[in-house]
Amino acid sequence: MEKQLKLTEDMFQPVAENFKEAEKIVRPSMSYWADAWRRLKTNKLAMFGLVIIILLLIMAIIGPYLNGYTYYEQDFTKKNLKPNAEHWFGTDTSGRDLFTRAWYGARISLFIGFMAAFIDFVVGVVYGGISAIKGGRTDNIMMRIAEVLYAIPYLLMVILVMIAMKRGIWPIIIAMSITGWIPMARLVRGQVLQLKELEFVHAANAMGANMGWVLRKHMIPNTLGPILVNLTLTVPTAIFAEATLSYLGLGVQPPQSSWGTLVNDAIGSIHIGNLYQLYIPAILISLTMLAFNVFGDGLRDALDPRLRN
Repeated sequence: MEKQLKLTEDMFQPVAENFKEAEKIVRPSMSYWADAWRRLKTNKLAMFGLVIIILLLIMAIIGPYLNGYTYYEQDFTKKNLKPNAEHWFGTDTSGRDLFTRAWYGARISLFIGFMAAFIDFVVGVVYGGISAIKGGRTDNIMMRIAEVLYAIPYLLMVILVMIAMKRGIWPIIIAMSITGWIPMARLVRGQVLQLKELEFVHAANAMGANMGWVLRKHMIPNTLGPILVNLTLTVPTAIFAEATLSYLGLGVQPPQSSWGTLVNDAIGSIHIGNLYQLYIPAILISLTMLAFNVFGDGLRDALDPRLRN
């Protein structure tokens, strides 16, 4: 016969006299964005990408002023110097300091990337939202126009526009934005079409709210998760497109520099063994694209309500 367990007072805890205190929720309430940030912080790879992005932004601001050289200053007595104590990234074929030019190029490349992504965001959200809200024939016409534009190869469209316009930062941004907004518009349209059938939208309509107000107050905020993820992936795409244009000679005008122009300038020095002139901008471009992609993946997981716990 099994020995019975003897119960003692130490095994029990009296119920609190204050029932509100007894039923108090220990875990503090947390908003959707606070909970997303909490989960994002646990993703080490995403936080690594965020730290790299912040460091790149800081260096783009202060980097050109750290060693006392300008991005356009030429000294032919110091051309093609390898990295040393005076010129931390070495010099190019015109004797210009590569450290200064690399971070000045980061300023231009990141500015183009962020501005192109911002324009894609604004145009895509407005176009996709209106298309989904109107529906019917309007939606059909608007999306057929978008599909015709999207059928044209992106890089070909950008190159044709750049040939027709003068070289510069804003022509590059405009050329990228002509068709770059279409993926954002299609994403927003799909999200809004799903939200249109939900109860809270029908309730707002029944109370007399117009669809513009519903779109601004309810639908767009509920689609911010996928939109932000798409936005983080648009920036590296624009940076890479700018680097491609600059490599083809359609980028910013000299003596300005971007990462693409540095690669273009370095091609002529490969045969004499100055590979560092190519490696430095290539590493910066690759690091930037990696940082934005891993941060975008982590942001997607953090904003997914199905993964909330």
